[in-house]
Amino acid sequence: MEYIEAPQDEGGGCLFCDKASAGDDEENYVLARVGRAFAILNAFPYNPGHLMVAPIRHVAELEELQPDELADADGLLQRALRALKEASAPHGFNLGLNLGRVAGAGIPGHVHWHVVPRWNGDTNFMTVLGATRVLPEALEATYSKLRPLFG
Repeated sequence: MEYIEAPQDEGGGCLFCDKASAGDDEENYVLARVGRAFAILNAFPYNPGHLMVAPIRHVAELEELQPDELADADGLLQRALRALKEASAPHGFNLGLNLGRVAGAGIPGHVHWHVVPRWNGDTNFMTVLGATRVLPEALEATYSKLRPLFG
């Protein structure tokens, strides 16, 4: 909620570009890089293991991606599913894109996919009544568990 409620500086930098070029993947929760795409943990996850896949190039529209960027992102999406299945055996996944701010994109200037592992009963009264998410695992622990599984 900190990120969602914070003022958004439309003229500032791009989270994905900043994280991709920062140089310290562990500190920035970058799980893998493949060609023209990378996978990164979401710092404000819906569920443990919530990650994102994005092209390295700053591009806002899905249809502006080059075929090789799409292929690299698709490959990382598959690797993400395999890693999450091995690490935490979710019962299902939500995979998706939010294109444009009105569609829910928190970072509309850089296209990215969300991969959210789901478990039976993972929505509880805290989310429904308290508008609060309870995560049973710290980001550092999730990163340590997933990073080796990306190979």
